[in-house]
Amino acid sequence: MSGQRGDRARRLGDAAVAILESLYQHRLLSTHQIHDLHTPATKPRATQEALAGLREVELLNRVRRPGGLAVWFLGERGIETVEEIPNRVETRRKPISATHASGPLQAHTLAVNDVGIAFVRLARERGDEFGPFGWRHEIAHPLGPRGRGREWLIADAVLTYQLIEPGASRLHYRFLELDRANRPADDLAAKLGRYGRLYRRPANSGGRPSDRHWRERYPVFPNLLVVLAGRPRPALERQRKTLLALCRADADLTRSPELQVFVCLLPDLNESGPAATVFRTPAEPDRPVDWLGRDGTGPGARP
Repeated sequence: MSGQRGDRARRLGDAAVAILESLYQHRLLSTHQIHDLHTPATKPRATQEALAGLREVELLNRVRRPGGLAVWFLGERGIETVEEIPNRVETRRKPISATHASGPLQAHTLAVNDVGIAFVRLARERGDEFGPFGWRHEIAHPLGPRGRGREWLIADAVLTYQLIEPGASRLHYRFLELDRANRPADDLAAKLGRYGRLYRRPANSGGRPSDRHWRERYPVFPNLLVVLAGRPRPALERQRKTLLALCRADADLTRSPELQVFVCLLPDLNESGPAATVFRTPAEPDRPVDWLGRDGTGPGARP
């Protein structure tokens, strides 16, 4: 039976299956985002027709954003089709309702996916490895001991980017926090401080202080990307300035200087990409840098 089910998915074609898998992982994607991820070499009309065909056979559903832009999500049959592909290990998804897809989830999820797509474009330009499945949403990390009252830190997403340079290849991990002006700056700074606690958390109560719990999941501790969205530019710039100052004063961050925090505005990231100097750091808030901390003066840097 499982072989028959795998055949059913394969009959859709590689491009259609990739779209279904991408929506399975990223929940909501706009037509433009799907085009950027999976069919950038074709005309947008071809992407629209492919999506309409998948909707016609009840694999996809859609809702409309203001202005008529379509946002897509998997229907129940679409979820079943993806989960029937052999050798999949992802957690099973629950169907998203049209009401849920039209609610507060929508803008936040699409913005997180915009960040991922910015890195997809960078990887294509450079020849690096970061594709449509290079980021995962809402990754939970325990902060306290095991038990029903355990405290968790949930990253909006975790990105895994393979940077390829002459004679070398290196994986870069990033935590992503996406804020759409739905929390005060001090509340956001407090959450960022919890990443400092995560960095210092010991592997177990009887281990050495140098044994860190995060090493069970990451070979190096991910740096933190904070992306601000959802407001006019002057308000975003004020929020960035305030947030950077709060991070400099946060005890949990200052106790973990190994954790680097990079803050940018989503419009800048969308327009210029992560290799441009669109980020600021708490340590040097007036020095624009790229996502690797370079200030645009080195070889291959993008101003």
